[in-house]
Amino acid sequence: MICTLLLQTGCAGNSARNFKLSNLAKSDIDNVTDIHIKEVRKLCRELTVKLYKRNPRELAKAPPGSTEKKRLAQIFSSQRIHGFSELGGAKGTAAITLSFSEEYQGDRVFALMAGISSMLYSAYSYQDEFFILDEIDQQKLYNSARNLETVAWQLNNRRDNNGERYLLSNGISADGIRNLSYERLFGKLIGLQDMMAMLIADSTNRNITRVVQSAASMTFLPI
Repeated sequence: MICTLLLQTGCAGNSARNFKLSNLAKSDIDNVTDIHIKEVRKLCRELTVKLYKRNPRELAKAPPGSTEKKRLAQIFSSQRIHGFSELGGAKGTAAITLSFSEEYQGDRVFALMAGISSMLYSAYSYQDEFFILDEIDQQKLYNSARNLETVAWQLNNRRDNNGERYLLSNGISADGIRNLSYERLFGKLIGLQDMMAMLIADSTNRNITRVVQSAASMTFLPI
């Protein structure tokens, strides 16, 4: 009887996604959270690649031997939890702030994306996967979305002492075509974080403290 059941289960698996024993320890909201985390990571990687292509001079400021592939591996490594020595131990919003600092002479794309990546990782309690007993804070998710709005504004508007943008992103080509692909990526990230915050708040019956903050603010909300 057991063998028959196992065979039937195996056959069914050919037309469905592979079953994992760990899924038994997951609620529906855990599965949704896992999907959100994967999508957030994918969008952040896409944003990193686009910024390096738009700002090749920044990769030239990186340590010798650095490549775009190596920078991506660093940005999404476990070092996000402890802070990056290259950035003086900065992570999260501190690293983001560094990327728009006049004094900082290093790779600004790395500082920005290492900051965004570690901030979002923190919002998910530094976890890549969630299970039934794991908790997630809806306020951190909400705050991270507002911080992304601030980053998007700074990316388009912050300039150095020479009046040049610290990092190039959205722009208009020579033939007048507007490139808003960076703005769309930020919009997707913000939407994911807001949706996840609402889902967690609804599933736990906890409230989100909504903050009225201008996107042009120079400060970030705590995560």
